[in-house]
Amino acid sequence: MSALAVVLISLGVLVVIVLASAIRIVREYQRIVVFRLGRLRGARGPGLVLIIPLVERARWVNLQVDTADIPPQDLITKDNVTIRVEAAVFFRVVDPIKAVVAIRDYKHAVLRIAQTTLRATLGQHELDDLLANQATINELLKQIIDAATEPWGVNVVKVETKDVDLPDTMKRAMARQAEAERERRAKIIAAEGEYQAAERLSQAARVIASEPGTLTLRTLQTLAEVATEHNSTLVLPIPIDILDAVRQTVQSSNGKAARD
Repeated sequence: MSALAVVLISLGVLVVIVLASAIRIVREYQRIVVFRLGRLRGARGPGLVLIIPLVERARWVNLQVDTADIPPQDLITKDNVTIRVEAAVFFRVVDPIKAVVAIRDYKHAVLRIAQTTLRATLGQHELDDLLANQATINELLKQIIDAATEPWGVNVVKVETKDVDLPDTMKRAMARQAEAERERRAKIIAAEGEYQAAERLSQAARVIASEPGTLTLRTLQTLAEVATEHNSTLVLPIPIDILDAVRQTVQSSNGKAARD
């Protein structure tokens, strides 16, 4: 093989290597930020992108939603209760140029700002508020973190507090409180039932008082119900009207005896 052929083959291989290093295939969810001799040339993609070898350099940026798990944070609530909270932040890059130029490592920065915001924000609320309004507090955390990361070209999609760990003493106190609340509701329901029963009995008494024959019918109905139970002892109630009739008869007899 002649020297010329070797040179041509070497040049061909070099051209292939240069072309391979100059071609970039950028997917739909990716962008590349190009620097030419250190100066920003903008973001490119998706599709086929050509980079000038040895002159231009590219930084890849992923536009998909990413997540950062916030390690458990020990904090004190507004009512002086020590709790441990674990959360997660969902975010994505909306401006690749800012994500590369404005900050060195936007993922690490999002995690740090989320930690400090979590401690500062939850410390301004009471424990009952944290447990009862978790969705509202998550939205508040999202807004605060999103405002802090906006200059970096990062948008916070969602913040979720995954776990709120309470001390054992607080768990027992909350269990006692819940039990006391259930007992209170049970007593209120029982009292309400007794009140309604008393109202009904009062209405029934007024009906019976207006119609004396109603008491006799009710007495006969009670006797029929007792007889069907096959009891060995039968208790027979005496209607009040019968006692009144006997009392009137006795009084009239005594009056006649006194006149005689």
